[in-house]
Amino acid sequence: MAVCARCRSVVEERGARYCPHCGDALPTVVPQVVRGDTLDFGWGRAVLGEIIGEGGMGIVHRGWLYYNPAGPKRDRAPHPVAIKLLSPLLQGSERAHRLFLREAAALERLHHPNIVRFYGLSQERRQLALVMELVEGEPLDRIIARTREQSLPGGLPCMPMVPAWHHLSQLLGALAATHALGIVHRDVKPSNVVCRSDGIAKLTDFGIARVPADEARQTGGLAPGTGAYMAPEQVMGEDPDPRTDLYSAAIVAFEMLTGATPFDRPGRNEIAVRTAQVEESPPPLTQLVPQAPQVADVLFARALAKDRVHRFPTALQMGEAFRAALGLPDTPGWSAQQRLARNARAVSQAGRRHTQSTPAVTRDEAARLRTDVMSGYRG
Repeated sequence: MAVCARCRSVVEERGARYCPHCGDALPTVVPQVVRGDTLDFGWGRAVLGEIIGEGGMGIVHRGWLYYNPAGPKRDRAPHPVAIKLLSPLLQGSERAHRLFLREAAALERLHHPNIVRFYGLSQERRQLALVMELVEGEPLDRIIARTREQSLPGGLPCMPMVPAWHHLSQLLGALAATHALGIVHRDVKPSNVVCRSDGIAKLTDFGIARVPADEARQTGGLAPGTGAYMAPEQVMGEDPDPRTDLYSAAIVAFEMLTGATPFDRPGRNEIAVRTAQVEESPPPLTQLVPQAPQVADVLFARALAKDRVHRFPTALQMGEAFRAALGLPDTPGWSAQQRLARNARAVSQAGRRHTQSTPAVTRDEAARLRTDVMSGYRG
């Protein structure tokens, strides 16, 4: 099976070299990787297991990572991983390859307890495979849906403030470190936040992230992203920046508290939702959650401002504003997030200056900061 790069027709005829619909040459078919196959990295090998997920871009397998006993990581024990393969239907798409490699480039630079961990990228047998941390948990969108369904008449429409802050503070911590390295996620939404049973949340799916070296502009079609969570400038195809992600994070917070996103309505399609992001004002939070304090309306008005100049400039400032104004606890987890984000920013600035001076924090100290974050959120 092959997909024509020109007309996007699926050609199932084995050995076909030209598209029967438009006559264009077909891409070379990449041999499909199946359960039991091995990906060799030199320093280790990953073995594919059963399929555990499937999306628009790829197929995710459960797998095991074994370290080469003669390699540099020989002291590490084998452990389960998630292996994301580029979908066979997208093997002929240059854009799909570019997005897949972009996700690998973003994850390789990030090492944060609330971001899915990167282990390696394989291009063996011309099949792109991303090996990353296996997160055993539940996506935040399912938690929101279940909480909404279990709400009682006259009570809260979805989550109370404190559980919502538990998830939001971890998301903002992940974004603070991401932005410190010059990376914009561009697809922050509940389905891309996986929550483990021990209380730790992990930001995933950096497939459309913009990294510093990526200067390519999107041309033609809709701007990448999910309409219900996209910032107005993203809808308009403008260059994103950290405030773009913070707008999306504010919508995630709004949905956790109300059970709905501000601009999604029954009967609205993707185009209509994106148009509303640009043209409509979000409903006041207290209109949907009368128990919420009036200051919540002010917070969300700023966080969801159409002009990014009027939003919170950083993830830490946004989080601290929400925490202080809503009287939420200054937990050990949030304090550790702030220290970890400051460290990420200092290290990034030192790297940009190309200095050979001593890093702002040692490797052991950085590990302790990550441990502090993890212990601060574990239930």
